Amino acid sequence: MEQKTSKKDLSHPMEKEYDPKKVESGWYEWWVDQGFFHADEKKVLSKEKKPYTILIPPPNVTGSLHAGHALFVAIQDTLIRYRKMKGFEVLWIPGTDHAGIATQTVTEKLLMKAEGKTRHDLGREKFVERVWDWCNKYGGQILNQFRAMGCAMDWDRCFFTLDSCRTNAVNEAFCRLAEKGIIYRMNRLVNWCSTLRTALSDIEVEHVEVKEPMKMKVPGYIDGVEVGYLTHFSYKLKDFPDKEIVVATTRLETMLGDVAVAVHPEDKRYTEFIGKQLIHPFIKDRKMTVIADPILVDMKFGTGAVKITPAHDPNDFACGERHHLEMINILNDDGTINSNGGEFEGMRRFDARSKVYEALEKMGQIRGKTKNVMTISVCQRSGDLIEPVIKPQWWIKTSVMAQRAVDAVKKGELKIFPDNHVKTWYQWLENARDWCISRQLWWGHRIPAYLCTVKGIIDNPDTNNQDHWIIAKSEEEAMEKAKEKYKVAADQISLAQDSDVLDTWFSSGILPLSSLGWPDTGSNDFKAFFPTQLLETGTDILFFWVARMVMMSLTLNDSLPFTEVFLHNLVKDAQGKKMSKSKGNVIDPLEIINGCALETLIQKVKGSSLPQPEVDRSVNLLRKEFPKGIPQCSSDALRFTLLSYMNQGTNINLDIKRVIGYRHFCNKLWNALKFALIYLPADFKPEADVSALPLGFAEKWILSALAETVRDTGKHYEEFNFGLAMNGLYDFWLHKLCDVYLEAAKPALQSKTDLKAANAAQNALYKCLYIGLCLLHPAMPFITEELYQRLPSPESRADSIFLTPFPEFEAKYYNADYAGQMEQLMGAVQSVRSMIATLNIPSKNRPKMAIVCKDETKLQFFSENAALISTLAKVGDAEVCKELALEGCIMHVLNPGVTIYLQVKGIIDIKNEIERLKKKIGQLEGFAKKIEQKMGVKDYEQKVPEDVRKENKEKHETTLHEIEAVSYTHLRAHETSLHLVCRLLLEKKKKKKKK
Repeated sequence: MEQKTSKKDLSHPMEKEYDPKKVESGWYEWWVDQGFFHADEKKVLSKEKKPYTILIPPPNVTGSLHAGHALFVAIQDTLIRYRKMKGFEVLWIPGTDHAGIATQTVTEKLLMKAEGKTRHDLGREKFVERVWDWCNKYGGQILNQFRAMGCAMDWDRCFFTLDSCRTNAVNEAFCRLAEKGIIYRMNRLVNWCSTLRTALSDIEVEHVEVKEPMKMKVPGYIDGVEVGYLTHFSYKLKDFPDKEIVVATTRLETMLGDVAVAVHPEDKRYTEFIGKQLIHPFIKDRKMTVIADPILVDMKFGTGAVKITPAHDPNDFACGERHHLEMINILNDDGTINSNGGEFEGMRRFDARSKVYEALEKMGQIRGKTKNVMTISVCQRSGDLIEPVIKPQWWIKTSVMAQRAVDAVKKGELKIFPDNHVKTWYQWLENARDWCISRQLWWGHRIPAYLCTVKGIIDNPDTNNQDHWIIAKSEEEAMEKAKEKYKVAADQISLAQDSDVLDTWFSSGILPLSSLGWPDTGSNDFKAFFPTQLLETGTDILFFWVARMVMMSLTLNDSLPFTEVFLHNLVKDAQGKKMSKSKGNVIDPLEIINGCALETLIQKVKGSSLPQPEVDRSVNLLRKEFPKGIPQCSSDALRFTLLSYMNQGTNINLDIKRVIGYRHFCNKLWNALKFALIYLPADFKPEADVSALPLGFAEKWILSALAETVRDTGKHYEEFNFGLAMNGLYDFWLHKLCDVYLEAAKPALQSKTDLKAANAAQNALYKCLYIGLCLLHPAMPFITEELYQRLPSPESRADSIFLTPFPEFEAKYYNADYAGQMEQLMGAVQSVRSMIATLNIPSKNRPKMAIVCKDETKLQFFSENAALISTLAKVGDAEVCKELALEGCIMHVLNPGVTIYLQVKGIIDIKNEIERLKKKIGQLEGFAKKIEQKMGVKDYEQKVPEDVRKENKEKHETTLHEIEAVSYTHLRAHETSLHLVCRLLLEKKKKKKKK
């Protein structure tokens, strides 16, 4: 029997400072071995607990952790841990996607590199074995990276979209949809990648805008392919040899598949030619007609005539269907011209483009070449230019399914957050096109359809004729169906399974069902956890994944797969640019978590495709910002950073320096507990009701602030306002607990005489730490577990902070007035601190202060808290009075009714201080002038790089702010000098009167 991981040993004293590596080691293995992440379906079925289930957006099995993964991990783990602490039986289902194209491409590249072979050299069966070997060896990498992020996933329920359970579900789904008439076979246009030799989904296609003619990199073309031009050429009319119609195209080679030229029926230039025949310059027996089409043709654009290639253009395809035109495919699967291309047969398509141009030029039919702004479709995987190609494929009818998905949102059955995405949901689904689910790959779910040959009935089966296909979950089942359909014996039937595989999105589309055991809807898992509660993912796959899951679940199970959808935005770099390996700006979360050497960061930029000047600038920026590389920041700091960016509806511009800042926040948490343990002995027993203790104002205030933070944090978690939740927690811990209360509580905690005050402070401190850690735990699991385990009195708490109930709002501690009163008090403290800093008074000096106020209520409040003000301001005695009694003071008017005085007589030399500040202002003004001169040179905006201009602007603004601050201090010093003179004169006058 495997030995379980024991709880981390924390018997040693706390380290001097926070060490991410040490803190984040040991806990995850213990959590998993203790079964904390395993969901118990029996507790749900017995109604003991309500379920809360999230399905992970499955990363590619070939993938490694990137910023997008880190974001959804931070969000989903926060929600899972929060719901666990709220008493739900939580289930976070992990898994990976077989990623058809990506995985096959990676394996093919490795095979070619290692053995110089293609998949065709191995054959399908052997190649698929190689892919399985690769997945088994490397496929768990990203799941291990999720563990490093602290994901509370139920690893006992981990899936792979190509495992036997999911494969069974996919086959079942395909067959059921086919039986309903929703899946059909048809010859239609698809996105075709000639390099990969497969159809692609829209999400696997990138659209590149070309504003100027250029040579574009395309696999197999060393010199690139020319794009950004419209080529104008003519078609001669058969019955009018001296007449011609001029058309234009960006893809000249497609004219080999032209079957018509369309004009507008009201265009008088062409009225007489409508219905007439055209002469194809290369394929003489090609029937080509002039047709009238008011839908496609804008008579004011160009020549008002459009060439029609129905088999290679979506608009032309629609036109071809309207006019019943012949669909002529001119391309082989590898992108070469086929036999329909006449004399150009066998040429690569872009070589044919040049040859067709040369041939038309010789014939005198080229009419020019003009620049053309255009958008080009590019394969995300191979970089090849996408060809719209007509292919017999399997399709899903989406109209009825899509309408049900629309209705679910309109009826409020399915909620989408943020709700600004609802409009997009309607736009996409109300205009949904049928979904091509065939892929010409070897790796994936092979389509459960069998082409049937029946002696004497179907001797030459047609792959495009759906009636010649038998759809079944296995060959045995297909044979039985064929025997029944054709009423013949098995020896009269020959079956051949479709060699294509299903689009990866098909298996992903049924994951809410299949991950819980569907089609076995009677299983405990399915009964307990379906439907799931939340689907959280990126906005970019709202249609490709989210909508398809909704459509598939409603169709296959007559129920929604989840009741809420939360969408996060894209993670970009600090400048708001999309991350790309070619730009060298990809932020690797593991480099942030574990730290990264400067040289590694530089090599990543040098390996990009950026122009050399941009590489040099990026390298210089890295050297400046991270001279020692990126320090080890921790998963907790990264998670907290990503969540703090979550202001709904905006993209995340991830700045590593901000992560480093939150790593310092972790150190603050560490030091806060380290400080507390000095005053909380191991045998400390917290009181059940702290409100019953004799609390001072500082204790009342911090406990009220804590209650408010509990209330707000829970509300923000419920409403997915993670940015507000993190900001509130940061403010409570840093600005209220660490900056104020820990200082304020020192006298009471250190008191050997007032034991009641000491006990009250101890209990308030313990309560703040305990509840504060619980509030933070969903977002920062590692450090909160470590600090929670170090708190005294472990017998009064759950074994892990993960199992601790989420704090509830306690109204008895909350008093809104306390915040305003503390604000007044801190105003007095800050004014004294400011005066001390202004005059450079050494910290060893503890000058006396006075608060003069006429209002009785304020007088009483400040009098009651004079000791607290003295402690926080780090001064000597604090006198509260109606009339000033101290001599040699400087003053600050806090508000019309309150004036603060600080006694500086005998502590500083005002004249020397004024001279020092005057000199400092001069230095700063000189520096500002130099920057202004740089920024004032001719053509500065055009000649100076953007990052340098940005740096100069920041330096200039910083210097001006510093001048403003020092000038203010200089003025205050003058005021102080004048005030002291006045005070001394006044005091002398008073003494003379007394005499």
